[in-house]
Amino acid sequence: MDNENKLDKDVIYVGSEKFVKYLPEEKIQARIKELAEEINEEYKDKLPIFIGILNGSFLFLSDLIKNVHVKCEIDFFKLSSYGDSKISSGKVKMLKELNADIEGRHIVIVEDIVDSGLSVKYIEELINSHNPASMKVASLLVKPGSIKYDVKIDYIGFEIPDEFVLGYGLDYAQKYRNLRSIYSLSE
Repeated sequence: MDNENKLDKDVIYVGSEKFVKYLPEEKIQARIKELAEEINEEYKDKLPIFIGILNGSFLFLSDLIKNVHVKCEIDFFKLSSYGDSKISSGKVKMLKELNADIEGRHIVIVEDIVDSGLSVKYIEELINSHNPASMKVASLLVKPGSIKYDVKIDYIGFEIPDEFVLGYGLDYAQKYRNLRSIYSLSE
């Protein structure tokens, strides 16, 4: 395993860019358990469907669902708004549709990060067109200072500043998703 990809390092380098550990694995896992407790209480008498937004949300959704103890279903959307860039293109492209029928269902959208809010707005409009019973959004990370669209995030793991982060599902040109902690670009 090369030095860039060791899972326990405090600092990693991606080319000439330095990333420092921002949220360690233990802190992420503890917060996910807290979010799952909220979800367990809210959906104890319901059958929610968790909709993960690929690719970034897969680790968060996996760990979240391990701590959710209500009956539930899982499905995925795959969207693209970044490509290989660190900055959103400003356009959302659908790459994978849902398999489930969501009409009359309780929906929990699961995102890795809410930056501008563009993807969440896009998904909310799409899901609302199918008349769900309810819809909530869970995001591991939210950048409040970057949100440009009127979106409500119901379950927030961590609020972070407007910095580029990677690891724990978050990528840089499709790499580094497998890091167990979240790293922030150091200036």
